[in-house]
Amino acid sequence: MRIIDLQLDNQLAVQQVAAMLVAGFKDHWPDAWPELDDALEEVAAMAQPDRISRIAVDDIGTVLGWIGGISGYDGNVWELHPLVVRCDLQGQGLGRALVMDLEAQVQGRGGLTLQLGTDDEDGMTTLSGIDLYPNVAEKIMNIRNLRRHPFEFYQKLGFVIVGVVPDANGFGKPDILMAKRVGR
Repeated sequence: MRIIDLQLDNQLAVQQVAAMLVAGFKDHWPDAWPELDDALEEVAAMAQPDRISRIAVDDIGTVLGWIGGISGYDGNVWELHPLVVRCDLQGQGLGRALVMDLEAQVQGRGGLTLQLGTDDEDGMTTLSGIDLYPNVAEKIMNIRNLRRHPFEFYQKLGFVIVGVVPDANGFGKPDILMAKRVGR
């Protein structure tokens, strides 16, 4: 497996990435990229010169996963968006490898922090389905994973919860904000 830039002129890879987005998000975030055309728009948007778009491929060029980065705060902070690994290959270290590669890419561009938002729209954590006001900080400190929410994956990679946007996706549907320092 190797990780390379996703080039828009590689139509096979673009199609594989788009299909992966639809399949990878349909169970918990079905509104993210419900159709292939929506996913293709996202892939094209991530091809902008001020963004990072990387794919993990096998020896024959089949796409195994995709990660993107969006610059913010004058390049000091980058948002990890999106990350997807082929459904049949999850849990084998590909996501970790893609995140580590993105960290190196961000460092190489002078970035200091990598951040992300990971929504909980369907009761995957104890932050979902409740009124987070008051005592938001206390509820964050006591978060529990109920149904394989990805925040624990990111914690294993050194990310910490730095906040939450209560009701970001409707009442009781927060966005969990996480970040990690990657440079000095």
